[in-house]
Amino acid sequence: MGARGRLRVYLGAAPGVGKTYAMLAEGRRRAGRGTDVVIGYVETHGRVRTAEQAEGLEIVPRRALTYRDRDFTEMDVDEVIARRPRVALVDELAHTNVPGSRNEKRWQDVEEILDAGIDVVSTVNIQHLESLNDVVERIAGVPQRETVPDEVVRRAEQVELVDMTPEALRRRMAHGNVYGPEKTDAALADYFRVGNLTALRELALLWVADRVDEGLAQYREQHGITEPWEARERVVVALTGGPEGETLIRRAARIAARAGHADLLAVHVARSDGLADGTSPHEQARQRTLVESVGGSYHQVIGDDVATALLEFARGVNASQLVLGSSRRRGRQFVLGPGVGATVAREAGDIDVHLVTHERAGKGRGLVQVAGSPLSVRRRACGWALALLAPTLATFALKAGGAHPGLSTDVLLFLALTVAVALVGGLWPAVAAAVAGFLLLNWFFTPPLHTFTIAEPENALTLAVFVAVAVAVSSVVDLAARRSRQAARGNAEAETLSMLATSVLRGEQALPALLARVRETFGVRAVALLERTGEGWRTVGETGAEPAGHPGDAEVTAPAGDNSVLALSGRVLPAADRRMLSAFASHAGTVLEWRRLAEEAAQARRLAEGDRVRTALLAAVSHDLRTPLASIKAGVSGLRATDVTWAPEDEAELLATIEESADRLDGLIGDLLDMSRLRTGVVTPLIRAVAVPEVLPGALAGVPGAKVRIEVPESLPPVLADAGLLERALANVIENAVRHGGAEVVVTAGVVRPAAEPGRVEIRVVDQGPGVPDTMKDHMFAPFQRLGDAPKGAGVGLGLAVARGFADAMGGTLTPEDTPGGGLTMVFALPCEEKA
Repeated sequence: MGARGRLRVYLGAAPGVGKTYAMLAEGRRRAGRGTDVVIGYVETHGRVRTAEQAEGLEIVPRRALTYRDRDFTEMDVDEVIARRPRVALVDELAHTNVPGSRNEKRWQDVEEILDAGIDVVSTVNIQHLESLNDVVERIAGVPQRETVPDEVVRRAEQVELVDMTPEALRRRMAHGNVYGPEKTDAALADYFRVGNLTALRELALLWVADRVDEGLAQYREQHGITEPWEARERVVVALTGGPEGETLIRRAARIAARAGHADLLAVHVARSDGLADGTSPHEQARQRTLVESVGGSYHQVIGDDVATALLEFARGVNASQLVLGSSRRRGRQFVLGPGVGATVAREAGDIDVHLVTHERAGKGRGLVQVAGSPLSVRRRACGWALALLAPTLATFALKAGGAHPGLSTDVLLFLALTVAVALVGGLWPAVAAAVAGFLLLNWFFTPPLHTFTIAEPENALTLAVFVAVAVAVSSVVDLAARRSRQAARGNAEAETLSMLATSVLRGEQALPALLARVRETFGVRAVALLERTGEGWRTVGETGAEPAGHPGDAEVTAPAGDNSVLALSGRVLPAADRRMLSAFASHAGTVLEWRRLAEEAAQARRLAEGDRVRTALLAAVSHDLRTPLASIKAGVSGLRATDVTWAPEDEAELLATIEESADRLDGLIGDLLDMSRLRTGVVTPLIRAVAVPEVLPGALAGVPGAKVRIEVPESLPPVLADAGLLERALANVIENAVRHGGAEVVVTAGVVRPAAEPGRVEIRVVDQGPGVPDTMKDHMFAPFQRLGDAPKGAGVGLGLAVARGFADAMGGTLTPEDTPGGGLTMVFALPCEEKA
């Protein structure tokens, strides 16, 4: 197999920026240099200048395909490979091929051509990249059905950005260089708004910039270059989670701004054993928010050696500057080592290091220390009792036994007792036992007896070793107990935080579960999340009996944000629990912020939907309502004309036209009024038992040229519905089926009784028309939607939206299904009246 071909991609921020033009211009340049260039596929979209660029280039004939009785053409991959040019021009890399093609996607066709050793020049828009598909949908509000994996484009030897300012692109569109006049106004008002184009342009620039970074990193790795290259300024700020963090972030942000809007990255080094390092989760959350507010990104890395971890991170991101705070250690603590700042400055190499002073410098780290014994009060009491009694009882036993075995054996006995005391009561009872044992051994068993004088040096050494070993063993036992408790507490905290994170990810409904978890974890009576308002405090969420309504009424409070507080009632928490409480409070604040953002997003969607409906309504009024009005006006003017004598049949035809147009106008206005009522929520159905056969004649009365077959059994039970709303909904659906559904429409009805559910009546309106794709079944119920090629004046696209709205208002449903053999079936499901 020969060498694989090379891929070059022209990446556009939006349609119309000129990427196809650039691709064809590249092909013409290569052809002018004698390179064998062919056009595998190009789509000019009717643009004259683009078509001119294709002139003179050989075009490989396309392959003809038929799908659903329609003819299509696609790129003929076999023909391109058989032609074996040096370069093939293939437009629209993300295109989805017509079913029946060799590959589903055009980028798969391109892969085959590249494998054949042919170079390919192609095009793609930023909105078609798989990783950005959801982002573009949120920005522009339009889902992109055709996507290409990022990796396909990243593997290209060259990716060239075809860029254009939003204003220039809109001017190009206004001049008719992108779309025809009939589409330009709608495109400028919708997808091609300045905000959309600016956001898409930024996405394209960032994606290309990231690919440039990847290429630079790959080059440095291949050539063994470890020192940073200042091709792009990156400022890294090291955060300890202490109170000086905000000062460092702001200082680093100013450094980044002066460096020409350099990248800002904040990094916190956490210990690999997961033990607490004294940082406050709430403080870390505040600092992360601050970093993101100044345009930076927050990172956390694991490492026991802070200086090494910082330098590895800085070199890994190709940082040019590193910002650290002056050490918080006091002067005497530098005896233990030079400190992180000095170590980083010494080993930074080409990275500039900024040591920033702050108000906490030299005042001590202030870390959380484990104080007191890790043992329970009961065990400590037992330990002290044993420390006082065990040496005394051992002395009494040895003296009562008469001949004692010797000082060494006596020392081992007292050492065993001391270890036992350490196991029960911890360090200080064991030290007390060791001191008591030393005194008793000296007084009763070390010559000269009954004095604290020691005659033999070896006896003195024995007693000294006894005390040292007893204290050492007691310290080890006490330290093991402390570490065991720390590990157990750390494990419990990790499990709690894991469950907490899981509950937070559930979204808006997670707040009650989160507050219940706080109450259960800390064993308090009640928990409340309070938010400050202009008039005081309001309760956002609560659980338990008698929750606090004001922070001053709670035993414990923890800030959950700038204007919110987590308030606990029932008992005062020990200091050891405050760190975990801060984590819960930070998560509660996050949930509250998510809820607020969700509400704002929902409001924005409602406003956007309202704008869309108003725009569509104006379009409907300007065209669809004016069409029947124009017919009525023309008919009346003609009948009133005094200079024309109308034949009776002509006069009857004009009157029929006026009547038909009036009926159409009445229907359009009725649909608009119905949708307005549904939008404002003023539809109040009068639910009663309604016989379906009695409603159908009225529903069919206004259907023009209806060819409808009714198959509704007389034994069908009544449905619980509003007769007027049901008649109107059925009329809209049947009229839609008659207009688009082929030769005959069938209306059937039957009773469905699902297990463990009340019975319902399903009314089916069945047509044999072209049907609706699955992807459009929900879309067709949106207001002002006219699928397919419905002619102007045939309606404003509200019939199905009104029908579904009425069905929902009556407690029923309206759903679409595919008709067996082709077509669409609309299914009304309404509750039926149950016989007593």
